[in-house]
Amino acid sequence: MIMEKPFGTDLGSARALNKTVHAVFDESQVFRIDHFLGKETVQNILAARFGNGVFESIWNREHIDHVQIDVPETLSIGARAGFYEGTGAFRDMIVTHLLQVVGFVAMEPPVSFSPKALVDETVKVFDSIAPLRPEDMVRGQYAGYRDEEGVAADSDTETFVALKVAIENWRWAGVPFYLRTGKRMAEGRRLITITFREPPRRMFEIDQGYQPNEIVFDLADRGGISASFLAKVPGPTMRLGRARMRFDYDDSFAGEHELEAYERLIHDALLGDRTLFTCADGIERLWEVSAPVLDAPPQLRLYEPGSWGPPGTDELIAPGRWHLPEPASPGPARPARRPGRSDRSSRGSAPAPAAPPAG
Repeated sequence: MIMEKPFGTDLGSARALNKTVHAVFDESQVFRIDHFLGKETVQNILAARFGNGVFESIWNREHIDHVQIDVPETLSIGARAGFYEGTGAFRDMIVTHLLQVVGFVAMEPPVSFSPKALVDETVKVFDSIAPLRPEDMVRGQYAGYRDEEGVAADSDTETFVALKVAIENWRWAGVPFYLRTGKRMAEGRRLITITFREPPRRMFEIDQGYQPNEIVFDLADRGGISASFLAKVPGPTMRLGRARMRFDYDDSFAGEHELEAYERLIHDALLGDRTLFTCADGIERLWEVSAPVLDAPPQLRLYEPGSWGPPGTDELIAPGRWHLPEPASPGPARPARRPGRSDRSSRGSAPAPAAPPAG
């Protein structure tokens, strides 16, 4: 049996749903689809981390400052008011999608790449998530939402959520996970940003607008992975500027064997492969940790369509910053060299990069 989300609307309804399903089907026969987990780019988190020793050795609280999972959308609710009014951004996106991705990012190395081993490790992550706190959550609603067809004039349904999540285990103690999603925002993107800790002592002059080292997983259908680091700016002094390396699927692999997310998940279900599917215990645990913010949600804040969310969103992540909007580029492109001019004739240093945009 293949089930599409939502898997209940709270702990009680999730348990009732699972009890009904288990009256007919064994858990091993149930495939709960989260199309996010079927994306090639999401699965690349596992490939990058566990297939490369350079990543796994730094994938812990000793080296990582915080993690962001950011899924802003430019779309409105469209004709889905009947569904969305009773669901909202938290139930629609956070529990079903973003916290599932947290399980992939934060899991311990499984003993094998078998379905049971991977599902067991993601459930261990869910078991380690501390109950979510209303004071660590920003709820928003875009201006004009209540004018949408089918929406109540006094609707308290959120179309935006920013949230801080704590994972209480040895690997991630003290490392916050920041989740953000919303409708009618400035851009439509799907990013995971791993932000690394600062060196214990600064030895070099850093350009204004410097941002910490980051690894960014772009979860777009043909996304990639980028890494930012510091490099010497050309010139007579040792001055560092921001640089970036990037892997793109389109530049590296042919796409003829790529499956769309639902194609991959239905294919796996037909084979009985549960690697990319969640289980009843995991779903119930996520509703359990969500109970505090569902029972006492923070006050709704309005935000303008086309913005990056309501007031308080930046304060939630301070002194860090949201990866989106992305900082300005490290400076203008290097001009073409004049014909016949030698390398020694150019001794000026590159201009400092612009400061990142506000917000």
